[in-house]
Amino acid sequence: MPERRTVALVTLGCARNEVDSEELAGRLEADGWQLVEDAEDADVAVVNTCGFVEAAKKDSVDALLEANDLKGHGRTQAVVAVGCMAERYGKELADALPEADGVLGFDDYSDISSRLQTILSGGSVEAHTPRDRRKLLPISPAERQDAGAGVALPGHAPVEAPKDLPEGVAPASGPRAPLRRRLGSSPVASVKLASGCDRRCSFCAIPSFRGSFISRRPSDVLAETRWLAEQGVKEVMLVSENNTSYGKDLGDIRLLETLLPELAAVDGIERVRVSYLQPAEMRPGLIDVLTSTEKVAPYFDLSFQHSAPGVLRAMRRFGDTDRFLELLDTIRAKAPQAGVRSNFIVGFPGETEGDVAELERFLTGARLDAIGVFGYSDEEGTEAATYDGKLDQDVVDERLAHIARLAEDLTSQRAEERLGESVQVLVESLDEEDGPLGRAEHQAPETDGQIRLTGPGASEGLQVGRMVMAKVVGTEGVDLVAECPEEAGR
Repeated sequence: MPERRTVALVTLGCARNEVDSEELAGRLEADGWQLVEDAEDADVAVVNTCGFVEAAKKDSVDALLEANDLKGHGRTQAVVAVGCMAERYGKELADALPEADGVLGFDDYSDISSRLQTILSGGSVEAHTPRDRRKLLPISPAERQDAGAGVALPGHAPVEAPKDLPEGVAPASGPRAPLRRRLGSSPVASVKLASGCDRRCSFCAIPSFRGSFISRRPSDVLAETRWLAEQGVKEVMLVSENNTSYGKDLGDIRLLETLLPELAAVDGIERVRVSYLQPAEMRPGLIDVLTSTEKVAPYFDLSFQHSAPGVLRAMRRFGDTDRFLELLDTIRAKAPQAGVRSNFIVGFPGETEGDVAELERFLTGARLDAIGVFGYSDEEGTEAATYDGKLDQDVVDERLAHIARLAEDLTSQRAEERLGESVQVLVESLDEEDGPLGRAEHQAPETDGQIRLTGPGASEGLQVGRMVMAKVVGTEGVDLVAECPEEAGR
C-alpha cells in the first residue's frame, strides 16, 4: 500500500485566514492527504500568507523561506504559497520568490489537491495573474448571491462532498459549504460570516484582492456552528471584513440581530463573539442584541482608525471624537462591563500635531480594553499612496511610539478598573507554571490579553473548555488575575 501524501498548513495573518486553512485542510484530507502539524514532517508545506501590510508580508516571505530551508534536510519536497499575499501578487511573487514551488490564488482552492499533487510530482502550476476581485461580483448587493456561485470565495465555495469522509471532516453546512477540518483542539473557533468589503478606505487594499462584500446564508452559518459544537468548540467568533454589513445582500441589513440568538442557542456553545464592526454602521438594534442576549459576548471590536475629523475624511471614513465617545457611552449604558477594542493609524498623510492631540483626547476618554497602533505606510494600489502631505518617517515613528506608550498606559488603567468584577472565564489552557489560563467576555483570542486563574477552584479539577465564574483580584498589564471559588474545580 503506497505511503500517504503528507501536507502541513502554516497559517499567518487573521482569523479569516485560519478558517481558510481549515477549509483547505478539509479538502485535502477528504482527498486522501495526511495532515501533519510540522512542515518538516510534510511532503508539501503550504503557507497561508497575509498580504495586508508590509510587516505581515515580510512575515509571510520569511515563513516561505524557512519552509524552503527544510527541503533536502528531511521529508519536505515542496513549498507552496496560498492566501492573501499569493492572491494579491500572483506571478510577481512567484518571480520574486523562486524558492516557492507554487503560488496559488483563491481560484485554485477548489482543486487544491490536484495542484499540490502536480507540484509534488515535479510539474509546475502557473501562478495566477492578479485581478481586481471587486469586479467579479455585481455592483448591486442584491444580485451577488446568485452570481457568487461562479466565483471563488474562500469559506463559501460549494463542494460535492465525498460519500465517505474521514473522521473529523464534515461538510460544515451541507452541500453549499466547504469541507472543514479543525487544525487544533482549542475550545474556540472562528466562523466566517461573510467575505469581502464594499467600503473604500483610502489606506486599505483588502477589497481589491478579497472582493466585494457577500454574506453567507444564515442556515450555513448555523450548520457550521452546530458541527463545531460537536467537535468540542465552546466559543465561536464570527469573522469577516465587516460584520455590520451582514445581510445587506440577502435583503435584510438586520439579519445579524436575528442570527445571534439562534447561534447562542446551539447546544454546546457557551459564548458567541462578533468581531470587525464598523462604527459608522452600528445600529441601536445591534447594540441591544450584543448587550442583552444570553451567551452573546458584550464585545465591540470597533474599527475607529483615528478620531480627528480631517484625518478620517482623508481616510474615506466617518465620525469624530465626540460621536465615537457617544457610541461608547450608549454601549456602556446598556452593558457597563462591555469589552471594547480598536486599531488606529498614526502618521497618515496630512496628519497634524493637532490631529494627534485629538486622537489622544479620544483614547483618554474611551477606556478601551485593547488598542492596536500602527504607523502609516503606503500600500500600493491604494488612494492614500497617491496623497500629498506625506510625513517624514522619523515623524511617523515618533508619533507611533508616543501613541503606543499612551495606549499601553490606558489599557493597563482599564484593566485595573476591572478589579473586583465577576467575570465568566473560558479555560483555554493549563500551564504548568501559571496554572489555568483563559479569557473573559471582554477578551478576544490572541489580541486582548488573558486571565490567570488562582484560588481553591483553580488548583485542581479545571479542564480546558470549562466556563467558570471568577473574581478579578489583580492585574498584570492588560492581563488579569481572577480567583475561582472552590466549587469551580468540581
